Amino acid sequence: MIRLAATHPTWVLGYADEVWWSRLQQPHLHTWTSETPLRLEELTKQPGDPDPKALACYGLLRTDTNQIALRFVAGRPVSALTIAFLEWLCEQLQAEGKQALLLVWDNASWHLSQQVRTWLKHHNRAARRAGKVRLLLCQLPTKSPWLNRIEPHWMQAKKRLSSRRAN
Repeated sequence: MIRLAATHPTWVLGYADEVWWSRLQQPHLHTWTSETPLRLEELTKQPGDPDPKALACYGLLRTDTNQIALRFVAGRPVSALTIAFLEWLCEQLQAEGKQALLLVWDNASWHLSQQVRTWLKHHNRAARRAGKVRLLLCQLPTKSPWLNRIEPHWMQAKKRLSSRRAN
């Protein structure tokens, strides 16, 4: 697939993934302390609090530009937000004159859902008729994050966010 994308200048090969943070759930971090052990505080959402419980960031690492397209959304990743992200990507690529996005992503439940699969089928049929950006998917094997080139970027972002939170 990588070689195929390289031979078509109007195709984009991209690695997609998402990360999310909860305001009400503590991150899974390890700590060593020689003094009093750290205690986690239970967080609850106050009645009437308008802010979302979570924030998700969808990303696509493009191999043609070596840049990451990011989209932040309120809430955690779900099928409807994934579809909105894919629509947004197609609009961005259409504006650049691209014809196809070869998308590499993992087996998250919201990637494999019936809702997303149905949307993809309808989208590609309509895109083919209208000459718009089509999506070709490549699912990564289960539990193989090292194959997704965007993963190191998420790890770096999480480290920076958690180090800022500790300060």
